[in-house]
Amino acid sequence: MNEKGNLSINSENFLPIIKKWLYTDKDIFVRELVSNACDAVTKLQKISLMGEASIPENEKLEIHVVLNQDLQTLQIIDNGIGMTADEIKKYINQIAFSGATDFLAKFQEKAEQENEIIGHFGLGFYSAFMVANEVEIDTLSYQAGAAGAKWICQGGIEYEMEGGTRETRGTTITLHLGEDGKEFLEEATLYTALRKYCSFMPVPIFVDIIKEPTEEETAAEKKEANTLHVSAEEAETLTKEDALEKLEAKKAEEAEEPKPLNDTTPLWQKQPKDCTDEEYKAFYHKVFFDMNDPLFWIHLNMDYPFRLKGILFFPKLVEHMDVVEGQIKLYSNQVYIADNIKEVVPEFLLLLKGVLDCPDMPLNVSRSALQNDGYVEKMNTYITKKVADKLTQLFKNDRSTYEGFWDDIGIFIKYGCMREEKFYDKVKDALLLKTTDDVYETLSQYLEKNKEKHENKLFFVSDENLQAQYIRLFQEQGLEAAILSTSIDKPFVSFLEYKNSGVKLQRIDADIADTLQKKENDEQTDAQKQADEFTNTRMEALFRGLLENDSLKVNVETLKAENISAMILLSESSRRMMEMMESYGSAADFKGMFSDVKPEETLVLNRSNGLVKHLLNMSEKEEKKEDVDLLCHHIYDLALMSHRPLTSKEMTSFIDRSNTLLEKLASFESNH
Repeated sequence: MNEKGNLSINSENFLPIIKKWLYTDKDIFVRELVSNACDAVTKLQKISLMGEASIPENEKLEIHVVLNQDLQTLQIIDNGIGMTADEIKKYINQIAFSGATDFLAKFQEKAEQENEIIGHFGLGFYSAFMVANEVEIDTLSYQAGAAGAKWICQGGIEYEMEGGTRETRGTTITLHLGEDGKEFLEEATLYTALRKYCSFMPVPIFVDIIKEPTEEETAAEKKEANTLHVSAEEAETLTKEDALEKLEAKKAEEAEEPKPLNDTTPLWQKQPKDCTDEEYKAFYHKVFFDMNDPLFWIHLNMDYPFRLKGILFFPKLVEHMDVVEGQIKLYSNQVYIADNIKEVVPEFLLLLKGVLDCPDMPLNVSRSALQNDGYVEKMNTYITKKVADKLTQLFKNDRSTYEGFWDDIGIFIKYGCMREEKFYDKVKDALLLKTTDDVYETLSQYLEKNKEKHENKLFFVSDENLQAQYIRLFQEQGLEAAILSTSIDKPFVSFLEYKNSGVKLQRIDADIADTLQKKENDEQTDAQKQADEFTNTRMEALFRGLLENDSLKVNVETLKAENISAMILLSESSRRMMEMMESYGSAADFKGMFSDVKPEETLVLNRSNGLVKHLLNMSEKEEKKEDVDLLCHHIYDLALMSHRPLTSKEMTSFIDRSNTLLEKLASFESNH
């Protein structure tokens, strides 16, 4: 049988298009060819079960990837179902898709869809030409009496067919690697591609590297052969060839059973009850290269109304920024498809690490098609429900363990609540707040516990170091605040307020709680009230002038804590407006609308503090003006340091002023 012909396609630039558009992802040919081999084996297994084919009892169904570096060839060999000459003509020569010309025109115009070509329209096999100048198919069908067939194509439209050379059932694909495929002659490159795409394929895959030994390797083998333990009589008659033969026999004797590259029954294919904690952890370490153990995991196993298996892991965060390194690997029948396809997984779960196997998903998914896919929507709903159920189950049944996880999982849950309404509805009662008393409470528990001190108000801390003074003031008066200090907590504060009508969330430095103030005499005379108003007005004018800040408000209050000289308060509404402006960054139109907005800062001077008492007295004496200026600036900076970091200019002034004040103090002490 000898035949020549042209591929049934009306364009001669078909193969160059595949090469050009898939160049950046050319390792995908590994997935296409090896998964085709897997299909051939699984089809054989199915028809064998149906009684239409027989498999010898001792035959192992497997795939071999053979790299011959000297011949510059790569072979994918299977002992699956095989093909007849007619099947080659049907599935290879005719390129089974309709509208070939329209297809080419479409993708010539839309290069951005390059990653969606392979796997569509029966083109998977032709990905081989991305790396090969010539491709051969040598195959023998399982059918009784079938003749072998061989197909050869040298990277163009023309092909040749002749009788095959295989004597056993199956298919051998031989790629003669060209310039574009030279990198796959390197073992490391080939192994990387195989592990990426084939690590969990359902048929054992073995890799064989064929290369001529170097002179050094040959010399070393001969030397080792000559050191074999033989008798003196044998040594006299033993030739080097005999010694090498003995060495090979010894090596074969000691050789272990070769192990496949892949795991044919990955953990997600098993029933959860059959998996141990250690197996889950080992799988996590192997797949995601994370040395830390996962906190916990969710094993997904759905057969109806759609098929979905997988495992989602909640990773332990070293830093909050680690969250961006989440990774969801998508598989179809154990064949790797892609990482983090947002349309398939609820967006907030892309922060997790896990594997999802969707047998009904094509190897190449069009994201535009997935956006309106009812199957994908159902899958999203199912995954969201399973995650929510796991979290609420942990919260109800093992609260202490759940609290131990919260610092790591809280950021996932908050993000999920803001992204998915249904998710929030399911987990809202399991949302925890860590407080300054180092306990974990739900919002309702916090409000109930503090209702007599500040009804329907939740105070929170956004920076434990900067706001340490405010935290201490709270703790001294038996008050607590929630710690909401991650980047996601800024929008989450507004979200909680929106979802809990009547509850007000306020940062700890936004106002002074009534319980922090000393109660003034209710029978304060009009003269005393006027004196207090005059003091406030005088201090406000003084600080505004010295700081050149006409919008600054100054109040003189009597606080219970005498060791605090001053505090800066920033109204909650003003702070949120400033944060919103920051989130828009360089959006010129938005910033222009609010260019005149100033933060509503209030400087609270503590009348109970000794330093403030001295300032109030000194401010009435003209001869103390220089000292008053120094104290005002210093008191303001001390308050500012508990509110936000000082700028470099502010810090320089603070240090210079501190030296001046210390010199004055030392001079005063030496003169008295």
